[in-house]
Amino acid sequence: MVNFGEKLRTLRKEAGMTQTELAKKLNITKSVVSYYELQERTPSPEVIVKLAAVFHVTADYLLGIENKKLIDVSDLTEDDMRFLLVTIETLRKKNHR
Repeated sequence: MVNFGEKLRTLRKEAGMTQTELAKKLNITKSVVSYYELQERTPSPEVIVKLAAVFHVTADYLLGIENKKLIDVSDLTEDDMRFLLVTIETLRKKNHR
């Protein structure tokens, strides 16, 4: 099972961020990010919410409660969203035959 620190480090690296860059986004120090990744400190609920927003995942994903990442669709148009919903429904029907 992947621990929080490993998951955070993986997400940060996948995003191409340094610890310093992540720290600035969270309004904390680089040292604190390092402590989180080393499992020497536990982030507050507020920091977990900020991390979820930065990496476009759920807090549950960060905490190991679920294994799914979110798909960020915030910059899509309404037409794009309708297309995605129809496509998702079509795939669900196909897979449940």
